[in-house]
Amino acid sequence: MSSVPMKIVAATVEPCTQALADPQWKFARAQVPALEGQVLRLQDEDGHEGLGYCHAIPAISTHGAGAQAGLAFLAPRLVGRAVDDLAGTMEEVDALLAYQPTVKAAIDMALHDLLARRLGVPVHVLLGGKLRDAVPLSRILPIKAPDEMAALAGRLAAEGYGQLKLKLSGDTDVDVQRIAAVRAAAGDAVALTLDPNQSYNAKQMIAAFRRMERYDIALIEQPVPAADFAGLALLTRTLPVAIEADESAQSVRDVFRLVAERAVDVINLKVTNLGGIRRFVQAVRLCEAGEVGCRVGAAFGPSLLQAMALQAASVVRRLPYACELSEHLHLKDDPFTPLPVQHGHLQLPAGPGCGVTYKPR
Repeated sequence: MSSVPMKIVAATVEPCTQALADPQWKFARAQVPALEGQVLRLQDEDGHEGLGYCHAIPAISTHGAGAQAGLAFLAPRLVGRAVDDLAGTMEEVDALLAYQPTVKAAIDMALHDLLARRLGVPVHVLLGGKLRDAVPLSRILPIKAPDEMAALAGRLAAEGYGQLKLKLSGDTDVDVQRIAAVRAAAGDAVALTLDPNQSYNAKQMIAAFRRMERYDIALIEQPVPAADFAGLALLTRTLPVAIEADESAQSVRDVFRLVAERAVDVINLKVTNLGGIRRFVQAVRLCEAGEVGCRVGAAFGPSLLQAMALQAASVVRRLPYACELSEHLHLKDDPFTPLPVQHGHLQLPAGPGCGVTYKPR
């Protein structure tokens, strides 16, 4: 290999629109009939390609047009950069465009993937090396009538998933019915976690949990509004169940505050929310230093996004709860090679880069 730094010679952006198998898929903040993501493709002088995915759900990250515009602005500035100058390139990206973490995450993923493929190693090697070969998975139950959620829970439990997450609406009476129905269908061996997506306040959640705890709840994710750090801390001190931050953890700075204040027991970390794999690893190390649990949260997108998140998850020292890296299974028209789930686990691909390849439609 030449001692002259290899350069990026092409950066292209392509749409990646995927419909959900269930067009009525819903959580407390929005209904999600489709994803309008973007794929970033970087190429070096020898023809190696790195892939990144820009996540686009308006209620969570950005609109599809916003994702495309952000990448259209930044992608040309990647051309001519040295492939191995990953940190320097991302520092410049941060300086060029404020906010837009999901756009920056796509660039960060593609840079990691390109360098890893050029070196012939998996992405996790660039992060210090894997600590596990597989990750246990949790599947998400969208908001539906209790009997519909129970039917889905029964099917997923039969497929080997050992943890299920129930989306809740904030209507305590109906939410308790949902939990009871899912517990009956899934059986006692399956761990249940709850995700109200900010639809309760702290005192409402305390009252509601008195009616929910009989169903053996393992964790409650982001029950209160994202800005209510005091509410999270109150629940963490008061309830005998793990409390997890999700929407409250939108940056490494947020993670630092949550850990420093010991406001939660667990933090749901997402490569897309944090701005890429580099920021994800920074957040993980903060959690580990403060003895706060990590979980790799829902990566809604094609198998490429799951593969990238899986590479990142493989370097986390401890994962006390199952991760959410199988949501590609209910999306249609995936333009990447399959990433199969086996008995509720996702195996780390052995190939170079993230482990999946692009097959444009």
